[in-house]
Amino acid sequence: MINVIIGEKGTGKTAKLIEAVHIAEKAATGSVVFINKGKRHVLDLSHSVRLVDTEEYGMSSYEEFFGFVCGILSQNYDIAHIFIDSITKIVNDDMAAFEKFLDRISVVAEKSNAEIQIILSMNPADASEGIKKYVK
Repeated sequence: MINVIIGEKGTGKTAKLIEAVHIAEKAATGSVVFINKGKRHVLDLSHSVRLVDTEEYGMSSYEEFFGFVCGILSQNYDIAHIFIDSITKIVNDDMAAFEKFLDRISVVAEKSNAEIQIILSMNPADASEGIKKYVK
């Protein structure tokens, strides 16, 4: 399952995501992964949550990021949740490429039985239907 959380900068999306991480960590039977650009949330997360700093991997496209997430899922069969903070900071703001990424990663998430939550900073009214279908 994919869930995109959309909102403009400063609307509390990351705080909601961190709260969801804590809930998932307590309830999950599998591993929880938090993907972020930088390590700024390291103190907000429990030691059992795997924090992945994307700055260490130099990705610049959604194709590369798709492969990166697939690699994370393939390394550990019991990943239950992946949380991705501010995807446009990690990759870029090409919304057509983001839509394709969502369609592709949703198939992988379903096969892996993983829930993926992604933060997207933008005005919700500006989101395309291809993105809105992943907003829960």
